Amino acid sequence: MQQRYKNLKIAQKGVLISLCAYIILSLLKVIIGQLSHSETLLADGFNNSTDIFSSCAVMVGLRLATCPPDEHHQYGHWKAETIATFLTSLIMLLVGLSVLYTSIRNILAGNHESPDIYALFVGIFSGSLMYGVYFHNAHQAKKINSQSLLAIAKDCRSDAWTSFGTSVTIFAANFNMAWLDGVVAFLIGLLILKTAYDIFSASAFSLSDGFDDDLLEKYVADVEKIPGVELVHNIQGRSYGANVFIDIIIWVDPQMTVRKSHHITEKIESLLQRDYGVFDTDVHVEPWDVDYEPQQPNELNSH
Repeated sequence: MQQRYKNLKIAQKGVLISLCAYIILSLLKVIIGQLSHSETLLADGFNNSTDIFSSCAVMVGLRLATCPPDEHHQYGHWKAETIATFLTSLIMLLVGLSVLYTSIRNILAGNHESPDIYALFVGIFSGSLMYGVYFHNAHQAKKINSQSLLAIAKDCRSDAWTSFGTSVTIFAANFNMAWLDGVVAFLIGLLILKTAYDIFSASAFSLSDGFDDDLLEKYVADVEKIPGVELVHNIQGRSYGANVFIDIIIWVDPQMTVRKSHHITEKIESLLQRDYGVFDTDVHVEPWDVDYEPQQPNELNSH
């Protein structure tokens, strides 16, 4: 349990690094975008401003997730991390729509002013910085199994690609292709919406207790290899932040002693924790029904 809380602290540090980078870059891009008359750089700056709110929301979620279980939250406050990620996707959705509206309005109005060339270097610097933050946070996220930190890392990578794309656009705009600036601003708006949708889908899936069927199939296959387990009758999984909780019903020989069946449940708990990092496993033992017709593993979760 203590290691789980230490991992949350590590995730908080990673989010703080991203937050500092976003604050610096959003201010730099908005100011230089205004001075250099670059719609693309401005749109990229607004994209980074949404990342500030996103990082703050995730930071609050991680902080709440460290609170211990209480009378009303017996499983702890782990889902606060996922709720924060869900709210982040809504913020990104609003900003993405705003960027799309502005870019379409400027394209239709024929505002094709060529941005100054020094805005190019801001894009290159921003892309390089965000790629560095991405590699750091992605490494830490995989190390501690933090989905929120991994989401922040992937967002940093998207921002790096966007910044490099901004640089290319600014370069092209200075060679009689100024119209490309507004078009790429439109594409950046679409990128923001795509990122928002991906984060929204993943967090909504987790909040609704959705779980990966492929993982359940792996759990079932390994559990049924344990001597004494006749069949996995039912299995359900849910995630609380980075923690996985499994409920599983197994069938055993009706003549088996309580002591032996208890040893089997301990083996199952140890197996899932050791091989898959499952935080908590609740095993229910029932006598084997020889007339039962086995189902496919991915069907077991629906009962």
